[in-house]
Amino acid sequence: MKKKMRVLATVFALSMALTTLSACGSKDDAKSSNADDPNAKDTITALLPPVSANFQSNFDQMAKDFNAKYPNLTLKIEPASWEDMTQKLDTQVNAGSPPDIAFIGSDGISKYVDSGMVMDISDTVTDEMIKDYDPAPLEYMKNGKGLYGFPAYMEAHAIGGNKEFMEKAGIDYKKVQKEGWTFDEFREAIKKGVVSENGKTSRYGFVFATAGVTSKDYLGILVKSAGMPAAFNKDLKYAYTSKNFLEVLKDIRVMIEDGSMPKELSSIDAGKRWNMFLTGQTMITGKGLAGFERSAKLNNEKLQNKDASAVKGSIPVDYVVLPVPAFAGAQAQASVAVDGYVTFRGTKEPTAAHKANVVKAANFLSSGANAATTNNELFVAQITESSRKAAESMTVDRDADNKAAVEAMLKTAVPARPDIPTDLGAKAIKLEDEVIVPKLQALIAGEITPEKMYDAVKSAAVQAFGDDGVVKD
Repeated sequence: MKKKMRVLATVFALSMALTTLSACGSKDDAKSSNADDPNAKDTITALLPPVSANFQSNFDQMAKDFNAKYPNLTLKIEPASWEDMTQKLDTQVNAGSPPDIAFIGSDGISKYVDSGMVMDISDTVTDEMIKDYDPAPLEYMKNGKGLYGFPAYMEAHAIGGNKEFMEKAGIDYKKVQKEGWTFDEFREAIKKGVVSENGKTSRYGFVFATAGVTSKDYLGILVKSAGMPAAFNKDLKYAYTSKNFLEVLKDIRVMIEDGSMPKELSSIDAGKRWNMFLTGQTMITGKGLAGFERSAKLNNEKLQNKDASAVKGSIPVDYVVLPVPAFAGAQAQASVAVDGYVTFRGTKEPTAAHKANVVKAANFLSSGANAATTNNELFVAQITESSRKAAESMTVDRDADNKAAVEAMLKTAVPARPDIPTDLGAKAIKLEDEVIVPKLQALIAGEITPEKMYDAVKSAAVQAFGDDGVVKD
């Protein structure tokens, strides 16, 4: 009897297993039959950091608005902090199941192209979508011939000045905002901003963060205004072996020797740099972003209201956006950050319908009212026609001269270089990490000369790219 019961149990188990397999097969078949149905229900996932102060608090409304526009689609947003954004995304990418959309810097696209996890949407975007975006920032979302998402903004890397201090130093900052300045003009201006008493400096003319995550920023921003908008010229020869690179290194060192910048510059990180600016310890700061005007205004309000959360020892500051000076007789070009909504795929090929739905979601997030609201909060320029139109009805407490200065810089923005092969790009990053950054720190600290650093970079470049693969001028 027991044996019979065991046999029946086995038969029942097999029957259930077959039923389950059959059911799974039916579900997959049903999914396949609707795979290319544009009206089928679908969910798009997005991993998004706090792009602006109120960005994440708007997620529920964004999802509702998206569903109202596309009733068959659901936008599921996962919030992430800036600190854990990269780790979360990399973990999901390595597992083969990334989100459909992630907000990252356009310079990170090549990294994920190599993994095969980003999704080229060039065959899916509509002409109507493409026409909405300004051409320059859209180019930054490309790699080779592929398009991997939509830009959220194009932010100019500027420098920022204290209006009161510059006026006292006799600096015509409005002229600089409109016409720019040479390094020699900049050097003389920051000398005038220095305040010293009994051999001790209480205010520097210029401070730039060079420690921690900012270690690459200083030189990377300056060289773009010295005739080297990218690490490779258009012939794909490594550019930082140019004589202009040496001139920039000399200029970096001379500002410290003049006393216009602190000797301890190599220990100043982003937080300390901003603290020094708000407490009146520097006339001009870098790198300056458009949103710093808003940060300064908020701190001013706290000071006025005697709010204890104001930066300790800070003073009221009118923040002035200034362009980076031009070096070595070259034309100034604005270094820019283009971040956006990058499209991803899993290990399996996405259906045509799902791919189109991901494109709709990325476009929805990066244009119209969503983009207008976020970019206004960041004090950055609108880069789509639809967001410019939406922004017309929005009030922004932004200085008109600062706004015009940023717009002028964006006209000189360094163009995207999707033509640089990923293998060359990887070698350049390796050279930057292993040679340029540590040598720059030594240069700033006065441990090596500009010539020594230049020779070290040139030697490493020839080794990496060959004698014929570097600029010789």
